[in-house]
Amino acid sequence: MTDRIYVTATQALHLKMGCAPAGPAGTGKTESTKDLASAVGKACYVFNCSPEMSYVAMGITFRGLAASGCWGCFDEFNRLIPEVLSVCTIQFKSVTDAIKAQKEIFIMEDDEIILDPTCGAFITMNPGYLGRAELPEGLKALFRPITVVVPDLRMICENILMAEGFINAQPLSSKFTTLYFLCKDLLSKQLHYDWGLRAIKSVLVVAGEFKRGEPDKLEDGLLFRALRDFNYPKIAAIDLAIFDGLLGDLFPGIEMPRKVDPKLEDAVTKAVLESNMTANPTFMLKIVQLAELLEIRHSVFVMGNPAAGKSTTWKMLAKANGILGSKTTCCDINPKIVNTNNLYGYTNLTTKEWKNGLMSHWMQVFSEEMTDGNPKWIVLDGDLDANWIESMNSVMDDNKLLTLANNGRIIFKNYMKL
Repeated sequence: MTDRIYVTATQALHLKMGCAPAGPAGTGKTESTKDLASAVGKACYVFNCSPEMSYVAMGITFRGLAASGCWGCFDEFNRLIPEVLSVCTIQFKSVTDAIKAQKEIFIMEDDEIILDPTCGAFITMNPGYLGRAELPEGLKALFRPITVVVPDLRMICENILMAEGFINAQPLSSKFTTLYFLCKDLLSKQLHYDWGLRAIKSVLVVAGEFKRGEPDKLEDGLLFRALRDFNYPKIAAIDLAIFDGLLGDLFPGIEMPRKVDPKLEDAVTKAVLESNMTANPTFMLKIVQLAELLEIRHSVFVMGNPAAGKSTTWKMLAKANGILGSKTTCCDINPKIVNTNNLYGYTNLTTKEWKNGLMSHWMQVFSEEMTDGNPKWIVLDGDLDANWIESMNSVMDDNKLLTLANNGRIIFKNYMKL
């Protein structure tokens, strides 16, 4: 399937067009584009499109791609507003026309640009989401569409397991994907459950770490432990018995104790007692589970009913980290108190001046100024809605980049967590 995407994408570039992979989430639209770019030795920049992006910012981006010969992957392109999309048609058409005419210099919006004809633009789209615009007909004509379907998860699992050093990759990948298919069908329909490709990938990476840490242990046992320990935190109480049953059926007779970090557990107990709280075993387990999840993910959701102790959990973990000698800096923001412009920053259209938002300011401080390597957490403590969370897709994904509307880019460092 990836080969077919590669062939279609390179044909589109050969025909002097852009390329538009479309399909549901987690099917590898952005990943395949980045992979193809690295295979042909091109720099590929991922831009997370949002309604705040103006035609000025898009024009600057297209001019930069045309002059440098880089590729641009515009993620969720149909989140741009219709007015901006219609101007993008003219901007991108001037680039493709110049490539077709084999010009060395062309004019875009009164600017003379030296053209590198190997530049390319890719737009990825998720169909049918909230607040998505329909692409103008003129713009559709400039991009060659590809429909991307849900990939063969078993094959991807097998490849990643082999890459992580597992010898019995084939039978283990079958067990893994069977468990996730069964979970999808048999467990209750919770809003936060995700049994897709992104969820699979993070568990496989953990299994790889276990394998390298304890190479003499049984591979079945290591995968069993990874599946159990990293799915337990998110499974609702009513589903735990079913999940345990499924794991027991797929990995019969395997008993693997939880991997315990005594130093961390002692620090957590100390932090809780210092804060005049009771060291309740369930509460302590949640704190340790949060610590384990933050080891493998840079974006974590803490969910629960009001007064269930969500904020206390992360505060206690931060305190425990401090006791262990890695002082944790937390920046607690409620994303709903300001509009999206003031959360991420915006360009003032009259003065052309860039104003930082709450989120972009703190990310910049953590990424560029406070680089001591100690944990830096940005806690977005408020209601979830599609408008503000969708603008962070590229940060929460493997790209770890926040693209600002003034084309500034903030790199999400390894010590930063969201």
